[in-house]
Amino acid sequence: MSQAISFRPDKKILTVLGARPQFIKASVVSHAIATTPGLTEVFVHTGQHFDANMSEVFFAELGMKKPDYFLDIHGGTHGAMTGRMLEAVEQVLLQEKPDIVLVYGDTNSTLAGALAAAKLHIPVAHVEAGLRSFNMAMPEEINRILTDRISQWLFTPTRAASANLQREGYPADKIIEVGDVMYDVALHYGSRVTPGTGLMAQLGLTEKNYVLATVHRQENTDHPERLTAIVEALIATAHTLPVVWPLHPRTRAVLQQTAQWSALAQHVKLIDPVGYLDMVQLEKFAALIATDSGGVQKEAFFYKVPCVTLRDETEWVELVDAGWNWLAPPTIAGAVQAAIANALGSRGQEVQPYGAGDAAEKIVSFIGKLDQSPFSENPR
Repeated sequence: MSQAISFRPDKKILTVLGARPQFIKASVVSHAIATTPGLTEVFVHTGQHFDANMSEVFFAELGMKKPDYFLDIHGGTHGAMTGRMLEAVEQVLLQEKPDIVLVYGDTNSTLAGALAAAKLHIPVAHVEAGLRSFNMAMPEEINRILTDRISQWLFTPTRAASANLQREGYPADKIIEVGDVMYDVALHYGSRVTPGTGLMAQLGLTEKNYVLATVHRQENTDHPERLTAIVEALIATAHTLPVVWPLHPRTRAVLQQTAQWSALAQHVKLIDPVGYLDMVQLEKFAALIATDSGGVQKEAFFYKVPCVTLRDETEWVELVDAGWNWLAPPTIAGAVQAAIANALGSRGQEVQPYGAGDAAEKIVSFIGKLDQSPFSENPR
């Protein structure tokens, strides 16, 4: 059994965020915190995503308050970025003295927030714990494993994630299976978009008649042969079906240095990163989504859109098993193109692996019910 931790009646939660998917996940949890008596939240934005379309727009669209702290840390190597975040988050923790630090997912911001808290003996709650790709070459895999190891409470999104933690020897009282907060968000915001309006109209897209692509992981952007395979497959696909590709800034910078940039720009609709509701619209009404994003894979499933994952593996194995997700390692352009062609029009099994859309409520309810006697170890 884990050692008992005690709190005062009014608990201060400090949330560390920095990347686009984390804003989405946190929106529903932050709303639940704000409406729960006895809980307050301090919001720290590391600045890991600093483009306006990849961070600030979410505050308005998702109904989130502006950050209490903006650290403006982005760029550089993984070690440099994480180290700068660790130092800056530690200073915020010393000033705010929260009862709990809440982190999401598997980014450098996640690890920095968790590590800073653990070294100050502030308990950490990890949302989206237990996910494993079993590929240690991925920076995200390192971040999620280390964050789980130093977290007090592990909020898992699926049975598979809980099983991973059980196999790794985590005690049962640390594993809290709540479902996926992204499903909460999809249920809430998916009903707000309609086809053929707004961005779709601007791009000349019609419902179920285009492919949406997103690529940002270093395993693809930093390896020319993989990026070439993706680009060639999308250009070939665009000869039969429109392809729209919102470009991550890093991906755009890499592509612009390649010999394929001109052909890509001629055949594929390349656009800047979009706001959350615009992205929901593009996802919900696509014929297919091709992506290397973990979050977009799930959103495709939420909107019942077939997905081709441009990676060697995925953390969301249940979607592959159910036939909604097709793995297509981007090593050969023809194989990626064939995977896209085969997945078009497909439909997976009717499964519900991510809970009932009440994950945020379960997380906040759990935190709210934690013991309320004085917590002497907390440096508050």
